[in-house]
Amino acid sequence: MMIEVLKSKLHCVRVTEANLNYVGSITVDEDLLDAANMIAGEKVHIVNNNNGERFETYIIKGERGSGCVCLNGAAARKVQVGDIIIIMSYALMDFEEAKTFKPSVVFPDSRTNTL
Repeated sequence: MMIEVLKSKLHCVRVTEANLNYVGSITVDEDLLDAANMIAGEKVHIVNNNNGERFETYIIKGERGSGCVCLNGAAARKVQVGDIIIIMSYALMDFEEAKTFKPSVVFPDSRTNTL
C-alpha cells in the first residue's frame, strides 16, 4: 500500500512579494529550497497563518540568498506581503518505508527568511 506523507516543510516564512501579473506559482530562495530538500517544479501546499488560506501551486527557484518568498498569479490574492506561511510538499511511499521516513523540516528566521 502507498500512502502520502510529509516530505518537506518550510515552517513560518514571510511573504516578501505578491505578483498578480505572473503566470502562477511560488518563487522561493534557492537556499531555502536546498535546506528543505525541495526542487523547482515541485507541487507544494501553502498554508497562510495570517488568514487561514490553504492552496496548492508549484515552486520556481528564486535567487540564492535573497530571502525571496513570492506568490505569483492567482495565488497572490491569497496573501499579503508580510504574511507568515508554511510551505509543505508530500511524497508517496510504501507504508513500511513511511514508518521510518524523516521529513526535512526547516525553521528559517521569519524576519529575514534566512537559515
